[in-house]
Amino acid sequence: MRALTWQGKRDVQVTEVPDPVIQKPTDAIIRITSSAICGSDLHLYELLGPFLDRGDILGHEPMGVVVEVGAAVTNLSVGDRVVIPFNIACGECFMCRRGLQSQCETTQVREYGSGAALFGYTKLYGQVPGGQAEYLRVPLADYNHVRVGSELPDDRYLYLSDILPTAWQGVEYANVPEGGTLAVLGLGPVGQFATRIGAQRGLRVLAVDPVPERRAMAERHGVETFDLSDTIVDELRDQTEGRGADSVVDAVGMEAHGAPGVKFAQHAVGLLPDAVARVALDKAGLDRLTALHAAIDIVRRGGTVSLSGVYAGDADIMPMKTMFDKQMNLRMGQCNVKRWMEDLVPLVEDPADPLGVMDLATHHAPLEDAPALYSTFQRKEDGCIKVVLNP
Repeated sequence: MRALTWQGKRDVQVTEVPDPVIQKPTDAIIRITSSAICGSDLHLYELLGPFLDRGDILGHEPMGVVVEVGAAVTNLSVGDRVVIPFNIACGECFMCRRGLQSQCETTQVREYGSGAALFGYTKLYGQVPGGQAEYLRVPLADYNHVRVGSELPDDRYLYLSDILPTAWQGVEYANVPEGGTLAVLGLGPVGQFATRIGAQRGLRVLAVDPVPERRAMAERHGVETFDLSDTIVDELRDQTEGRGADSVVDAVGMEAHGAPGVKFAQHAVGLLPDAVARVALDKAGLDRLTALHAAIDIVRRGGTVSLSGVYAGDADIMPMKTMFDKQMNLRMGQCNVKRWMEDLVPLVEDPADPLGVMDLATHHAPLEDAPALYSTFQRKEDGCIKVVLNP
């Protein structure tokens, strides 16, 4: 089959690889009909190469049709149309029973002290082949799927795999008071959905992004937008009677604009031999914390900062004095995808499309175009906000 494989920093290629096969009786194989490029895939494209091997198949936002099931699979049949959550969970362990599927004790990657295994996302999360391919093996398939109908197009459902529940969890964790103000930093795909979820809940939503096309998309959904500037903290405080927003969702993560010194250090680590670089990133890695520090400044005293953007540094310097003095709350974590399906499936199937799932993808393309579109997406060129691949 054809699959998008990692070959080196900023080097991904569509290559021929062996078809996936049933390895355990709890597996299923799906033929992928749509698979998106996620903002967190860009961390693999740029920074996390030491945790990848050449030929690793990327991608963790797929959906498709079941073509084969293992002997122990009882909840799926050939021909079922399914979305595949990006985290791989058992649904039965201590963590899964508490709605913490991203911490599943059955699939935790204990070698690296990580949570549940993920599709297409480095040794840190199990090095499981991903979904930017023609076919995908789904472990523990009875649980790791969301069965959907056949009437609506893929774009209605595809984002249930990651970015829509990630945004939903981000807003849930933000704990915005009724009628309150939510600030969202970053208007990539997760930020777009976080703003729409806030608006759908009747909140006042303020969003910050330096890219005009991203601001324009958010404005179509009733969001007040602001360009990224040196005075953005003061601008948002001015919008909230000087207090700051009740809650802030950071949808940017570890590759924020700014922090040139940390950017240099990140790239320097990438030049080390992989074995050395893995230790350096695991134990002394640094994130570019510009967005997170801005979120801490923007949130009002007693408010909540919710992190949806990915962070991976264990040596990050945090403004603990400010955080303690402001009595702020901080919540974060990989999304527990299955936890939010009862809330989200009715919304994506609603004919009114209240979360605007049909107004997100800016680029639909065949799998062969994926290498060029990784570059376009990373550079924020051609109005690129979300890429959907159709193998």
